[in-house]
Amino acid sequence: MKSLEIISSLPQWAKASPSAILDSPAFMMPCRIGDETSELRHAQVEPAESELLALSVEFGGEPHELFIARSPRFPELDKIWDSRSELPEPILVALVEKECGPLFQMLENAVRKQMRLIGCLEVSKFGSLEKDQTSNPPTLRPSSFLALQTSTDPAIVFSLTRSNAVVSVLGTLRNLDLSHESIRSQTLPAECEYAAFAAADADLATLAPGDAVLVQEVGTVPPKLVVDGRFVVDTNGVAPVEKDALVHVRAAEGRAVSLGEAFDAVENPLSLPSAEQGAQLKLVKDGRLVASGRLDKLADHLAFIVEG
Repeated sequence: MKSLEIISSLPQWAKASPSAILDSPAFMMPCRIGDETSELRHAQVEPAESELLALSVEFGGEPHELFIARSPRFPELDKIWDSRSELPEPILVALVEKECGPLFQMLENAVRKQMRLIGCLEVSKFGSLEKDQTSNPPTLRPSSFLALQTSTDPAIVFSLTRSNAVVSVLGTLRNLDLSHESIRSQTLPAECEYAAFAAADADLATLAPGDAVLVQEVGTVPPKLVVDGRFVVDTNGVAPVEKDALVHVRAAEGRAVSLGEAFDAVENPLSLPSAEQGAQLKLVKDGRLVASGRLDKLADHLAFIVEG
């Protein structure tokens, strides 16, 4: 399993809405600005109103608003920025199309709909953008807008209407930065498994405290972690859990495994110590606890001594 397959196997992510994925601090979408490879992430700083150029655009015929922050990435536009309201709109629109063409192409590719620039808007007169009066000076609060920036140097910062079309196409699991700490730090329950063997249900049903079950497999196979009952982390990397009819010998106490540890094990397989004599263990079959006990020796053989 690759890292994306791991996170896709977890219900909390597999069932996450596009909006929840898009709102994650780990959101990151690879993109291109002209010939430059870049990434789209949430904007770190929201520009003040005076630093925004408000545009009316369409994606596939659906109206959207696009607010672009002043940037040296657009040198000709930057020269007339402070007097842009004095320019005739056709001239300003033509300059915007020329300067911002690579950005528009990137957005068209990202949204997967043809983009068309309709014209310019006056930010101060555009009522659907709320002002956050708690900030000093007050800035635009994108409650219905998506504030993003590119990883280019310098960055391009912009806000785009948070429409269903935009959210649905951007809010996918492949647009998560799996190296982000908010993802890597998430923990999952795990159990260390030392061996598995076949046994008849009738034999298991007769187990009682004091009985011994030979578990010579312990120590002969590398231990592995069964994470959230969904995937296995071992010396071979990470693989989905496969259902079987075997009895599994596992540590009595579980442990927590971070997603970061699981991701790392994809490239650097995990090596776990084997169970030592006296270790508290349990027998599990079909997800059901069969018996609890300890690892001990019976003559020269390792055995599971049933305690409960």
